[in-house]
Amino acid sequence: MNVLIQGQGTETVVLLPGFGTGTPALDFKPLVEELSPFYKVVVIEPFGYGLSDITEKERSTENIVSEIHEALQILKIDRYILMGHSIAGIYGLDYVNKYEQEVSAFVGIDSSVPRQYGDKVVESPIPSSVITLLKESGLGRLIMKLSADPYATLPVDDETKEQMRILSYKNFRNPTIVNEIENRFPNFKAVENLTFPKNLPVIFFLQPNSTAIEGWSTLHEEQIKDSVHGKVMTFQGTHYLHHTKSKEIAENFRAFIEEVK
Repeated sequence: MNVLIQGQGTETVVLLPGFGTGTPALDFKPLVEELSPFYKVVVIEPFGYGLSDITEKERSTENIVSEIHEALQILKIDRYILMGHSIAGIYGLDYVNKYEQEVSAFVGIDSSVPRQYGDKVVESPIPSSVITLLKESGLGRLIMKLSADPYATLPVDDETKEQMRILSYKNFRNPTIVNEIENRFPNFKAVENLTFPKNLPVIFFLQPNSTAIEGWSTLHEEQIKDSVHGKVMTFQGTHYLHHTKSKEIAENFRAFIEEVK
């Protein structure tokens, strides 16, 4: 498993990516640059992501959480703030309940919540067999070239953007990612009855209204209703708030952590 470590702060922030992020270390670059002057920042690239190996191990919440924890143990990191984007809200919820004594706060960046889909089964709109065919035939690369460039407006240099394109195609629906797609519904179900520990500080940074999920902010407010220190903040932007609002996220995160000390 590959990790990026940047910064020399006394407190550690561990960043977990959203689902299928081609290169978490580069995807989080704007946010890492805002946080690293004040914290030791660790970006985890789970198996199948970025420069990490693929794995045949089932992509269950239990396995993914265990692997992330093992990586931090190897690095001798045993006290940290967990910050995650999108699906990391699901894995993070399980994580903070299993390793409550290690996590000092949880930060969600437009993070998923267990009941966001209600009772609907979460499936990929494209069957995994079609995804595999697209990649093996080269059509996947063509589609990506013809599609709008998702990195065009990112506040990073052209070399970084090109690295992101290369790694995103390399990891495009690899077997590990496909298995994670297949496990999405059971992974959401696995945490549907979990809540954040009452005394764990939790802050969510959200886009105001997700077009895909009804009551997006309300679902997050519900998650922190019993928290001693819980907060929801919204910023105008897309699901990838850390691309365009990294400065605002870092500033408000730092203020929140100071408030709860």
